[in-house]
Amino acid sequence: MNDPSLAAETDWRAQPHAIVERDGVRYTLLGTAHVSRASVEAVEAAIAGGGFDTVAVELDEQRLRAMSDPEALAKVDLGKVLREGKTALFAANLALAAYQRRLAEQLGVEPGAELKRAVALAGERGLRTELIDRDVGVTFRRASSRLGFFGKLKLAANLIAGLLSSDEMGEDEIERLKEGDILESSFGEFAQGSPALYASVISERDRYMAARLREVPDGARNVLAVVGAGHLSGLARHLREDDDAPGLVREELDFVRKGRSLRWVGTAVMLLILAAIGWGFWRGGFDVGRELLMQWLVFTAGLAGLGALLAGGHPLSVLVAAVAAPLKPIRPPGLSPGLLSALVEAHLRKPAYGDFLSLRDDAQSWRGWYRNRVSRTLLNFILTNLGSSLGVWIAGLRIFGKLAH
Repeated sequence: MNDPSLAAETDWRAQPHAIVERDGVRYTLLGTAHVSRASVEAVEAAIAGGGFDTVAVELDEQRLRAMSDPEALAKVDLGKVLREGKTALFAANLALAAYQRRLAEQLGVEPGAELKRAVALAGERGLRTELIDRDVGVTFRRASSRLGFFGKLKLAANLIAGLLSSDEMGEDEIERLKEGDILESSFGEFAQGSPALYASVISERDRYMAARLREVPDGARNVLAVVGAGHLSGLARHLREDDDAPGLVREELDFVRKGRSLRWVGTAVMLLILAAIGWGFWRGGFDVGRELLMQWLVFTAGLAGLGALLAGGHPLSVLVAAVAAPLKPIRPPGLSPGLLSALVEAHLRKPAYGDFLSLRDDAQSWRGWYRNRVSRTLLNFILTNLGSSLGVWIAGLRIFGKLAH
């Protein structure tokens, strides 16, 4: 809707909102539904007649770029994504994009259209624009870091299920979307049953956005903040009550704890397996040691290669996976069989421009995952590493089993 006369007739104050005055700045928090045309109209009316000098929106740079540039995915450097260890984040963003595509097709409105419209109108009127949400990658990593191993598996399964689902949204889910938050809804029912996930996806972002609002540039006196209705009460409370320096709040909420415990577990298991093989050579002689070593080679190489094969990998990608997996004790940290195999796959079957453009659609079916070279490379990375990890555990159990007899 772009007709100013119609926008002027809309009473945006009928929408959920809150007004907070602090440090000489008047903040008007407009609670919107991310899948509602009425919210777009309310934003247009507020900016047209509210006398605001600054417009803040519940977006970060990455999400705004994805909204504003339909071909943003086509500009991704897949090799860089793999090398920098951002594969899981890329897959999560892909799941979010597919989820939003389904919403747009069913409801006839682009999710977050009111946020995009607010940015556009602010630009047209020469108003300051502030992106106040935390980077979606940080939110995803903080949410993931709070979950245990099985929690992460459940989260991954939930995201994959949402990615591949073609079912229409139920009425209850749509109503939750009208009152809630796109990121929360993207995580599905799992977010409702996980306090850790809820804290990262919703309540932390309330604090973060309140801190960002307190950092609006000097000279701003009348700020309109367009946020999902699910954030309205929490954001207003933090904006009124928080006294910590905004920069310190953001620094705290941007920090992502590294999962060292799991790495230590993996290192300990690897040392135990090597010690067991060494013990076999020492106490059982060459034949016993050789048998234990073969168990290691067969299961790690075999299952990693099988993972690459199941992903539809090039024969050379499968070979690289099989060779790299048994070398785990001497591989540099972060240089996984999945990474090496996926890099070879991306080099030999370099994704074309069209693969990126069709990625969101192709990723909604298993056939599409194998047809699209981008998603097939991601699948290669995931299944190869999964096979390699299974190989380590199975080989370890068999080695210890042999020594126990």
